[in-house]
Amino acid sequence: MQDENQNLKRELGLLDGTMLVVGSMIGSGIFIVSADIARQVGSTAWLLLIWLFSGLITVIAAVSYGELSAMFPKAGGQYVYLKEAYNKLIAFLYGWSFFGVIQTGTIAAVGVAFSKFAAYLVPFVSDENVLYEIGSFKLNAAQLVSIFTIILLTYINSRGVKNGKMLQTVLTIIKIASLIGLIIFGLTMGAKAEIWNANWTDVWATKSFNAATGDWLPISGTALITGISAAMVGSLFSSDAWNGVTFIAGEIKNPQRNVGLSLFLGTFIVTFIYVLANVMYVAVIPLEEIATAKSDRVAVVAANYIFGNIGTLIIAIMIMISTFACNNGLIMAGARVYYTMAKDGLFFKKAAHLNEFSVPAWALWAQCIWASALCLTGKYGDLLDFVVIIVLIFYILTIYGIFILRKKQPDAERPYKAIGYPLLPLFYIVVASAISISLLITKFSTCGWGVLIMLAGIPVYYITKGKEQ
Repeated sequence: MQDENQNLKRELGLLDGTMLVVGSMIGSGIFIVSADIARQVGSTAWLLLIWLFSGLITVIAAVSYGELSAMFPKAGGQYVYLKEAYNKLIAFLYGWSFFGVIQTGTIAAVGVAFSKFAAYLVPFVSDENVLYEIGSFKLNAAQLVSIFTIILLTYINSRGVKNGKMLQTVLTIIKIASLIGLIIFGLTMGAKAEIWNANWTDVWATKSFNAATGDWLPISGTALITGISAAMVGSLFSSDAWNGVTFIAGEIKNPQRNVGLSLFLGTFIVTFIYVLANVMYVAVIPLEEIATAKSDRVAVVAANYIFGNIGTLIIAIMIMISTFACNNGLIMAGARVYYTMAKDGLFFKKAAHLNEFSVPAWALWAQCIWASALCLTGKYGDLLDFVVIIVLIFYILTIYGIFILRKKQPDAERPYKAIGYPLLPLFYIVVASAISISLLITKFSTCGWGVLIMLAGIPVYYITKGKEQ
């Protein structure tokens, strides 16, 4: 284990790990996703419950990962856990999906969210400003800004883990402070008793918003289950990327303790902030306005209620800081997975090389190029459904890996054991499986593609393996 990580410098402490978890999780989702949830279920109680439940199962997953991170405190995180519990094929399929869709697709989406809100400050960088057009391909200013931010953050992280660490910690502290500030101002200055009371009238009555007619239709039974599943896509996506700290375990001090603790503290902090933010939304904005917010920008509507016209500017700056910090964490963590895969002979050999700053620079730039290409396709928004389904599948497999490893390696050192084992890990597996099955049934056209992309990695693995032999 030490030989594998001898060139990676352990320079990150508990605060850095926690800030990486928080910074990677909080992107643009909390500012916009509540609109879609409100449209799907049309109920204040369900809106808050969906955020709370998504946070709860995320915390359960995170504390379950603590056992694995303490057993294998090295770079690669989830990829390593899957390899140890199952085999190289399962681990490769995770890495294949991670590079092809999960990490790079998320980086692209977050980069574009940054540019969309930057357009509030500098209209020239709007996605409506088309700079070049050939056939069906259109290059707009927002795409260039997105790519520029990805390149800039990749460069900063290629100059050493300390640079990325400092940027992550500072921006995440600013992000947390500004979000808490928005919540406090909302609850003290913007909250109105009549709006709060109206939103809590008949709170369990569920209904779905029909965008074509502008009408609300009552839902129950199967339609309600479908609505809740669809609504949870956004809240789960907003709560994802918490496992990034496991990828850089090779650079964390005392990883047996600090990785698991970072996972718990980070996911708990984010869940607390997300639920409070939504309490603030329903105290400030009528539920129908949450559901019909322009471009789903619920936070902009809330800020305008609280601060007046300057509210849009405040939110734009907050989301720019939030998405910039989010992408810094995603870019930093992602490259460590490709580095570990390359060490196992399952990725380009150059990805296993560390530069003079002891970071996998080649892996960073490969990730940068593909994420930038996804920005140019303009189809990153369509990735949301199948990013979530792939993420859930591998979370289920990884947490089930705890059960496998308890049997395979009963005498292995476990400095930390999964809280509530076996009940809590089993609860996560059952819930996440139910959500995955529901998504495959209700959103097969998008989720099905996600599963297909993952399975396409199987022949690639055997072809690659065959060439090696």
